[in-house]
Amino acid sequence: MQSLAASGVADVVAAADPSAQARAAVAETLPDTEIASDLDSLLASDLDGIVIATPSALHAEQAISALAQGVAVYCQKPLARNRLETRRVLEAARRADRLLAVDLCYRNADAAQALRRTVQSGELGGIYAADLVFHNAYGPDKPWFTQRSLSGGGCLIDLGTHLIDLALWLTRSAGAEIVSARLLRRGRPVDIAADAVEDFALAELRTDAGTTVRLACSWFLPAGQDCVFECTLYGTEGAVAMRNLDGSFYDFAAERYDGTRRHRLSRAGEDWGARGIAAWAQRLGPANRFDAAGATELDALSGILDEIYEAGR
Repeated sequence: MQSLAASGVADVVAAADPSAQARAAVAETLPDTEIASDLDSLLASDLDGIVIATPSALHAEQAISALAQGVAVYCQKPLARNRLETRRVLEAARRADRLLAVDLCYRNADAAQALRRTVQSGELGGIYAADLVFHNAYGPDKPWFTQRSLSGGGCLIDLGTHLIDLALWLTRSAGAEIVSARLLRRGRPVDIAADAVEDFALAELRTDAGTTVRLACSWFLPAGQDCVFECTLYGTEGAVAMRNLDGSFYDFAAERYDGTRRHRLSRAGEDWGARGIAAWAQRLGPANRFDAAGATELDALSGILDEIYEAGR
């Protein structure tokens, strides 16, 4: 929210949180902002849009409530815990004819943009394979993340969401079928009956564009650094990759590979974290309408997650 306020694209006029401590922090950071303790009070304000950053189990109902009142929504991922909930939100956005977007932020990194430009130029030929990895050595710090009923899943829905989105977005694929999947918790199969979630996930997909995609993500992995993030695309005429630098969650570099040669496509250092929310806020004028193309992408993403969870049981 601070980044949005600093961008000058929108005025942050109100915020809500049930935590008194969180409300105090907002009041200190954004002193001109009206502070409420619940969503209903927040929606009583005259708002163009609302940003939802709450536990995943609340996302769908809160988004539907806002859309029903004609308020556009920008939601942290995941939009919902499963495809059924996702489709309820998408239908609410369609009925309200209001903008709905999700913070699939890694698309906005300079390195990801460089990969997409190179792929779209055609200079790599046909993209036949992709390897994507996201390991978080620490894992989440809120207890609800590890309860399936509250989170919808573990590292797959938390980190794998970004990998699947990048794979589809970079290869311009509308969907994918699941070839195989394996979900583990502390090295063993996940006990779904106990409301447990996975801390390690592997999956192989085949996109409708014909690309074979291999995904791996985890929490609490002994990775030797805070984070490991890699996305490599292999084409018939070359390859491209983006990787995080020095274990960072935010600093990435992109490279082009030709045989044994490589050259840099982008460098780290750009502040890209707020680009997604700023782009959404810029559309809260005449363009504040239902985004059918975006909804199709969100539906496909949630469907693939559901299918990986089913295949990995």
